[in-house]
Amino acid sequence: MKISFTINGKSQSVEIADENTPLLWVVRDILDLKGTKFGCGKAACGACTLHVDGEAVRSCSYAIKFVEGKEITTIEGLGNEENPHPVQRAWIEEVVPQCGYCQPGFMMATAALIDKIPNPTDEDIDKNIINVCRCATYYRMRKAIHRAAALNTEASSSTETQIS
Repeated sequence: MKISFTINGKSQSVEIADENTPLLWVVRDILDLKGTKFGCGKAACGACTLHVDGEAVRSCSYAIKFVEGKEITTIEGLGNEENPHPVQRAWIEEVVPQCGYCQPGFMMATAALIDKIPNPTDEDIDKNIINVCRCATYYRMRKAIHRAAALNTEASSSTETQIS
């Protein structure tokens, strides 16, 4: 079965034997994008979080058949070293990672959150960022999420000013 989609802004088609193959394995093993991590395989921990049409999804349990014609963004497509996404900048500024394994999933979940709720409260964060970090860097992540929201607002304001 051939599945076509866009990933990190590039059109992509994959030939896959089983349409129920988790998106995670297509991203990691076929497309060789290793930033999205395997954690639990049960959609519980969030290490595999990426975006499908702007929505944060747990790719370890999201069948490849559901991405036909959709836009996928992985941590590699969120930003880059020259132009980091506000979430990536905030993670660096707040020195969030300890081991770092789960951080791509947290960053992807955060990017989706601040797209929907530009200035999240602590309650919004608690309700929406339900990923698991074994190193327990939650305090630093909460600070980084608030920082990312501020950076995102600044970036949006400067873009609007440039357009005007």
